[in-house]
Formats: sequence, structure tokens, C-alpha cells
Amino acid sequence: MSIRISAPDTASKNEVIELKALIQHPMETGYRRNNRGEIIERDIITTFECTYDGDTVFQARFHPGIAANPFLTFYTRATKSGTLEFRWTDQNGQSWAETHSLTVK
Repeated sequence: MSIRISAPDTASKNEVIELKALIQHPMETGYRRNNRGEIIERDIITTFECTYDGDTVFQARFHPGIAANPFLTFYTRATKSGTLEFRWTDQNGQSWAETHSLTVK
């Protein structure tokens, strides 16, 4: 599983910045069947969170109705230089994270 992040490397103080995350994941609902008629086991991401220098700036909960490869766009205000951490967790409690450094001028 991987994530693609779109975030600026630099921003002016108090500038509103756009953050994007594309999570590559099949998001299997548990309702579909394979070609032999067997139910395909549920496999979904349940939570996503973005923190900026330790403070949560965006979070979401996902349910089986979310499409594969969820794409998220959200905004925050650049207040200081720091690290953006994008973290997502699946239904089994396994988590992944990616970070991006932001320099505020």
C-alpha cells in the first residue's frame, strides 16, 4: 500500500495551503463475490489523519462504501515550519505513514 502526497515545500506565514493525498488501496467491501461465487474478504482503510507539527489538521473515517484508491483534498494554514504527517490505518489496526517537510518564510 502506498500514498501519493501533494504538498508545497514552502509557504508564506499564514498562507492557506492545499494538501492532497491519494491512498492506493483496493477498499474491498466484503459484499462482492469472486468468479467462483465466494465472498471476497473485506479489506478497507478505516481512518486517515494528517498532523502538522503534531497537531491534527484533518481526519476522516472510512466505511465500506468508499471507492478504491481514495483521493482527499483539504486545506490548512501555514503558521510555522514543521512536518506534515499523513497516517492511515486499516481495519486490522495496521498503520502506515508518510511525512513531508514544510518551510514557512
